[in-house]
Amino acid sequence: ALGPAPENRTVRAAVRRMFQLTAGHRRGLALAAVLTLAASALGLVQPLVAKEFVDSGGRGEVRWLLLPALAALFVTEAVTGAGGRFLLERTGEGVVRGLRHSLVARLLRLRMKTYDEHRAGDLVSRVTTDTCLLREVVAQALVDLVVGVLAAAGAVALMWWIDPLLLLLVTLTVAAAAAVVTSLLSGIRAAAERTQGALGELAADLERALRALPMVRVHRAEEREARRIGERVDTAYGAGVRTAKLASVMSPAVELAVQGSFLLVLVIGGMRVAADADSLGDLVAFLLYASYLVMPLSSVFRAAGLLQKGMGAFQRIDAALALPVEDDRPPRPRRTGPAHGGTGTGTEDRAPGGTEHRAGSAAEGCAPGGATPALDLRDVHFGYHPGRPVLRGLSLTVPPRGRVALVGRSGAGKSTVFALIARFRDPDSGTLLFDGRPAGELGRRECRKRLAVVGQVPHLVHGTLLENITYAVPDAPPEEIDRVVGLANLREVADRLPGGLHSTLGDHGGRLSAGEQQRVAIARALLTRPRLLLLDEPTAHLDPVNEAELSAALDGVARECALLVIAHRLATVRTADRVLLLENGVIAANGRHEDLLTRSASYRRLALAGRAEPSAGPAAP
Repeated sequence: ALGPAPENRTVRAAVRRMFQLTAGHRRGLALAAVLTLAASALGLVQPLVAKEFVDSGGRGEVRWLLLPALAALFVTEAVTGAGGRFLLERTGEGVVRGLRHSLVARLLRLRMKTYDEHRAGDLVSRVTTDTCLLREVVAQALVDLVVGVLAAAGAVALMWWIDPLLLLLVTLTVAAAAAVVTSLLSGIRAAAERTQGALGELAADLERALRALPMVRVHRAEEREARRIGERVDTAYGAGVRTAKLASVMSPAVELAVQGSFLLVLVIGGMRVAADADSLGDLVAFLLYASYLVMPLSSVFRAAGLLQKGMGAFQRIDAALALPVEDDRPPRPRRTGPAHGGTGTGTEDRAPGGTEHRAGSAAEGCAPGGATPALDLRDVHFGYHPGRPVLRGLSLTVPPRGRVALVGRSGAGKSTVFALIARFRDPDSGTLLFDGRPAGELGRRECRKRLAVVGQVPHLVHGTLLENITYAVPDAPPEEIDRVVGLANLREVADRLPGGLHSTLGDHGGRLSAGEQQRVAIARALLTRPRLLLLDEPTAHLDPVNEAELSAALDGVARECALLVIAHRLATVRTADRVLLLENGVIAANGRHEDLLTRSASYRRLALAGRAEPSAGPAAP
């Protein structure tokens, strides 16, 4: 990934940064530049041929063969220029494709906490809108700048050869236009940056409103959201108008300068021809070069403006490419020595620290018969913000088989425990072990291969019912798919849909009820045959009949793997082999449901309320 974009706003710095983007495409870019330059050279020859044709007529010996030669030069220039332009466009598309691949790969691997700091819609706009602007820069600005300068230099050299005095007049008028254009470039870049930023905010606000559309409509907030998004539209409009205003001054400045110089040349050159100081052919050739100079000069000034616009987009792309990603590389082996309790990562790029396992630790729910636990958390501390801990030395163990329920009031840290187990976050200190191996030795991908997660809010993707079920195992055999469809009680759902398992569910599974979406998520998780299955209240959206059927299915799953369930409903807790009560960042009590009813006042209040979330304050002693 490229590093942070420099703050230097000069055209030279912009060219250097844009040129870095063309790595891997420079052969095609060079060929395109050669063809474009060749087309410009053919264009430079044409006035000389026209000069000779006019002069031959003045001598009374018209050379008619020069006309087809002139036509051939014109056609060859057009064909060569078209080939160069095609190569430029293809190179621009290739650069944008590479950038989009890099951005997508980066965004899908960002640290989880990074998504809390950046809006999803704004990140998406960097992959779409910003890269489109860069395509125009790479496909046109870089080569136009080089070829335009060379073509203009060639035209100026030939004009100097024909008549230095007339060239001086042209130079003075063009220099005035160049001064105007140069003064506008920094403003164009700043306005372009504001435009791209406003478009990113627009995409983010629109994505937010569409994702929560049922809530928006129920609360009759359509007009309020439209006003909020409309403000982003107006901001983008204002910045775009500012860019257009500055850019609109550039082209007329160049055109007026060239047209003015053309008129000066025509008047003064005509007077000199009338006085027999120059030949008519020289004047015709010089006028053709003066008019020809419009194109390369316009392309140079336009390219400078495009580069400044492109740098505004590139700043945002470069910032996205610099965002930190998860590091799945296991740490280097440490030298053998005494363990250091309480050492941890403090960051997400390093694996959890290796806290020494204390004999007789508070690890609850130990595996029976000395079997290696599927999951072991030892003295885990974690907080989302410094000085505000959520977990304060949590220790728990999940045996390789059976069902463990994790209960506690809202905010106790249950979801945080799941985030740590799934390696979305790393503890500030303490150790996680999967099958007896420290998480840091395994790496994130290896840890995640051992588990499956069903969240309280099921995540379904746009696609068919089958694609959602087999998302983690796309090549799953039909008998396995049939097994999990039966376990999650999805046969009736599949039969109801017009295309069965091949029916499209719509965005976020909109054609299914909340309970049906939950069952799809459960089937998807079961298809992976995980060693550890994390369930965040899996029966939250199920009716009593489906809840009982799913509970019976999970009893069968618990005989094959470990289940750790965040439980809020009493029915889920009753069937657990062991219940862990999470309070103040530690396990306050553990045991079977019936035992905890008599031993723990806090748990008793949860049970009596019929859910695992008390409304009262701290438990009585």
